[in-house]
Formats: sequence, C-alpha cells, structure tokens
Amino acid sequence: MTKFTDLALDPRVLQAISEAGYETPTPIQAQAIPHALEGKDVLGIAQTGTGKTASFTLPMITLLGKGRARARMPRSLVLAPTRELAAQVAENFDVYAKHTKLTKALLIGGVSFGEQDKLIDRGVDVLIATPGRLLDHFERGKLLLTGVQIMVVDEADRMLDMGFIPDIERIFQLTPFTRQTLFFSATMAPEIERITNTFLHSPARVEVARQATTSENITQKLIELTPTRKDMAAKQKRELLRAIIDAEGEACSNAIIFCNRKTEVDIVAKSLKSHGYDAAPIHGDLDQSQRMRTLDGFRDGSLRFLIASDVAARGLDVPAVSHVFNFDVPSHAEDYVHRIGRTGRAGRKGTAYTISTQADEKYLAAIESLVKSQLPRAEAPEGFAPSETGRPDRDPKEERGPKGRTRSRGGRGRAREEAPVEAVMAEAPVAAPVAAPEPVVAEAQAPRAPREERREERREPRREERREERRDDRREGRRDRRDREDDVPVVGMGDHVPDFLMRDFRLKPAAEADSAK
Repeated sequence: MTKFTDLALDPRVLQAISEAGYETPTPIQAQAIPHALEGKDVLGIAQTGTGKTASFTLPMITLLGKGRARARMPRSLVLAPTRELAAQVAENFDVYAKHTKLTKALLIGGVSFGEQDKLIDRGVDVLIATPGRLLDHFERGKLLLTGVQIMVVDEADRMLDMGFIPDIERIFQLTPFTRQTLFFSATMAPEIERITNTFLHSPARVEVARQATTSENITQKLIELTPTRKDMAAKQKRELLRAIIDAEGEACSNAIIFCNRKTEVDIVAKSLKSHGYDAAPIHGDLDQSQRMRTLDGFRDGSLRFLIASDVAARGLDVPAVSHVFNFDVPSHAEDYVHRIGRTGRAGRKGTAYTISTQADEKYLAAIESLVKSQLPRAEAPEGFAPSETGRPDRDPKEERGPKGRTRSRGGRGRAREEAPVEAVMAEAPVAAPVAAPEPVVAEAQAPRAPREERREERREPRREERREERRDDRREGRRDRRDREDDVPVVGMGDHVPDFLMRDFRLKPAAEADSAK
C-alpha cells in the first residue's frame, strides 16, 4: 500500500501531513501527485469527497519550495467556482504549508478590494480565487498573470454549470503557454473535454472511479410522496422531512438539507426552527460573513442542520456529515452525485434521503440514467400522515405582477358573471292575476335583467348627469375668467412718456434744405 512518504514530497510537507493525522493517500492522490511532481499536465476525474484538493495542493507546495514571489505576479493560480470552495482550498494550503515560507492570497467576493490589493502588492506564491473576482483585479490593473507557473482548475464541471467557462478560457489566455495545468472535475461534459483538448498539453489522465458514480459508503433512500392536494405539496414535504429526522433519532447527528431554490431554502430553515430544530440557511444571496459564520458553526458542531442551495453542494469539506436530505430532487442529474457526496467521506458511512413527488419523475429518470442504477425506494416513517389543514403554499407561478392581479380591492376588477335566468326567475316575485291572466303570466315568464345590469342601468343616468354638471361648471368658469379680464383697466405709460415722443416732426421744404447746405 502506497504511503505519503513514498511520493517524493517535500519533507516539510510530509511533516505537516503527519501532524494532520494522514498516512495513506487516497487513490486520486496516489495517482495524480507523482505526475504533478514530474511537471506534467494532469486531468483528474474523480467523484466528490475523494481528496482532489490535496492532489494538487501537496505537489504545488513542493514545486514552489524554491523561488520567490514578486509583487502583483503570483507564481501559481487556483480557480474555484464558489467562495466556499476557494476558502476550503486556502484552509488546506495553510495546513500543509505551515512549515514553509510560502504566502497566499484569497480573492473572493464579499471582501473589500483594498485588503486584497495589499496582499497582492506584497507578492504571493499561491493565488486562490473565483474567476469573477480574479478578472476584476486584472481589469483594474492590480494583477499580472504572466508569472504563473502552475494553474489549477478545481470542480470544472461546476464552472460549466455556473457559466464560468468563457472566463476560464480568457484566464487561460492570460497565463504563459509554458505553465503546468492541473485540471480536476467529477464529470466530463463535452464542453469540459473541449477545453482540456485546447489548453492542456498531453495530460496524464487519472480516473479513479467511473464518471458520475456514487460512493458505496452511502446508503441511499428515495421516499415518494403523493400530496393530497397540489397546493399542499411543499407543506407536506416539510412534514415528511421532520418525520424522517425524528425517525433517524440520534443516528442523525448532523445533516445538510438541499433545496433547488433560494426562497425554498429560507422557508425550510424557518419551518425547522419554528418546530424546535437547530437549523440555518446558506445560499448565494446571503452576506459572505454570514455564510462563513454559518459554515463555521456547522463544522464545529454548534449547528445541527444546514439548509443549502447548490452553492454548498461543492466545496464543503465536513468529514463527519451523517445525513444528506434532498428536499427537492435536483434538476441537474450531476448535482445529485455532488449533493450526496457530502456524506460518507473519508471512509465513513453516510445516509442520503431524497423526497420526490409526481412532478419529479423526469428528474429521477435522468439521475438513474446517470448513475446506472435505480434509487432504492423506501417507505415513509411509520405513523406519518400528511395533514390537510393549515395554510396551503402558493405556487410562485400563480403570483402575477401589477398588470395581472388576482386579488382586487373592494370588489373592483372582479369578473362579473351574469346570474342564470332560472335563478333570477326564482328570486323575482310573480304578480297575482287580476283581470287579464294571460298577459300577467306572460309578463311573469319574461326573465328580468341580471342584478348587475339593473345596477348599471341605475348608474348610467347618474353618470351622465355628473358629466353634464362638470361641463357646465367648466363653461361657467371660462365665462367668469373672461368677465374678470374685461373689468381690469389697461395700464399705460401715463406721465412717464418721454418728451420726444410727444413732439411733432415734419420734413423741411426743399428750398430750406438747399440753403442750409
């Protein structure tokens, strides 16, 4: 069996590994590290939770042991799709490089540019960043990538899902052609394969597991819920979630609960907290400091349930997660593999529950096609019965904007329906026959106009009267203004007329004009 001492790593790195309590590398580490130490490009394909981070962190620290960083010119670059994953890489670097003098900088959103600029100006050996924030610094002229010797792309398939591929291609073009590239991904989509063929030079392909496979340490269970009513589906799913947690008991020491939408994350977290469960949400709309506090609480055990969107499906390295709950079936089949990969890590056992409804059939079919097996079905906990009372959840699709309000104020805007003729006839009084029964019967059989129409008939004369009154008022107002204008005297210049304007001017006769000459 291969050990870390057999991988030709720097002695200072081996000392840090030993202090961290590791002796035997994972399969991806045992195969990728030797190729990376030889300076080759590496294409690593492995499922989540197999130790890909150490596969590039350990050889990077060893290769950068010699040399010195220059201002604004990092020697190595690590790209991660999310802030959480970038922070995790930075933490691993601190653990493994603590006996070296290598420096690092973390460029992620939610942190001021000024603090990050100070780190870059000093010169860093390892730059860990998300693509967007890295390009922001570059476009501001605060960063040069011409000194990058080693470039790492982590979770490349997640980069594809988040739309970072154009940014990745641009960053590749900004780095030297002679760089060493370490490229890691859990799946190999056609777009990912195109990038590897373009920017990697004869890479050593390391694949330790079949693409998109789930760990054998994870016990998977699928519970199919049939809601009693469509508008009660989300509420009854939350009831089922609480029933499963209660049924697991102490075996569920902590868990990550995944939802597809950020709004659903907040709703589930609020629901669990209102029922006495220790839960907190995490998604992309939260402030970075709040996200970090929530993650730290989940890591140190002070928080039991973490309700997350797919932003946390990658980059969470919490070895002792006992359960994963898919409150929503993921719309992308690959996300199922990454979600349940948060449990059963480092050789531990884990359990993954998925709650589905009839609307999730196509998503389930895609997942089972990807993992090449059927998800094991399970029954709901004993005694569980969905409630049919309470406030139903409104479907966001039914909520309309200002132009299509479904509710009206004071009855205005409500659709007016004409009452059936039979109902009107039933309510209308029938006159008793007096002298001529036939005409009276005929009059009784004639249907009266609906109530709304009768109301409109009463309104019409009033409306016309008000319109005529307003027209008369406007005419009277115009007449009054004209009369007032006629009464005001015209003000002239009076005594202030200049004298020359009051004099008479006449032309001189021609004879007098000639004599004057």
